[in-house]
Amino acid sequence: MIGKTILMTGCSSGIGYAAAHGLRNRGWRVFAACRQQADCDRLIAEGFDSPLLDYTDTASIHAALSLVLKATGGTLDALYNNGAHGTPGAVEDLPTDALRAIFESNFFGWHELTRAVLPVMRAQGYGRIVQCSSVLGLVTMPWRGAYNATKFALEGLTDTMRIEMRDTPIKIILIEPGPVTSKIRVNSIPHFERWIKWETSPRKTQYETVLRKRLYESRGPDAFELPPEAVVRKLIHALESPRPRPRYYVTTPTYISGILRRILPTRALDWVLAR
Repeated sequence: MIGKTILMTGCSSGIGYAAAHGLRNRGWRVFAACRQQADCDRLIAEGFDSPLLDYTDTASIHAALSLVLKATGGTLDALYNNGAHGTPGAVEDLPTDALRAIFESNFFGWHELTRAVLPVMRAQGYGRIVQCSSVLGLVTMPWRGAYNATKFALEGLTDTMRIEMRDTPIKIILIEPGPVTSKIRVNSIPHFERWIKWETSPRKTQYETVLRKRLYESRGPDAFELPPEAVVRKLIHALESPRPRPRYYVTTPTYISGILRRILPTRALDWVLAR
């Protein structure tokens, strides 16, 4: 993979950080983008190219890609869309503006960056675009309505794009992790505090006994939780295999959920997911 180049987002921690190191170790030139300049500076100190890229800022998206293309001479082998956050809360308590905000960072920004990369890949005659989705793009879970919605939207858009791009040499791939060690729970707290008025919610008691405890109390790993390197192994196959799969499941809950949504009636699946 010497000389291969990839732009990946959300590299400050978790999956993105592990992926940046894993691919660099395999000879890729990694452009490890972050949303905060302090994180970019930290990665630069570790020897990475690290452009500032905020999915909610159009100028940031195009400036980051321009820097990458200038550094590579105008080519890019792969894009890994990864950066995302959660906005926990019951759907009835989610202001519409909260949904707009999370879609900007988890969906619209991904689409904008992808559209900007596609002409580059068309011109060079090859490329791979890998989308980091989630088990929550296959099934839903309570309290995660905003995140569920962005991942379901991502699945639909990516599946459509994969079919449309069949007449090109560009491969479109989904990775669907389940519980993976990351900072997504901690990083979701500011969004919860900004948008959810739980004290006046009809579900106040549930917030006190369930959601806020999960958000603010560290209880160790979730059941079946895997380290981010489990995702990196699937990413490597998606990028380097001559015939990458359309989608890659990661973690036992993802495999189980993929099976259950095909075989269970809706009411039965709802019962399982609500537990």
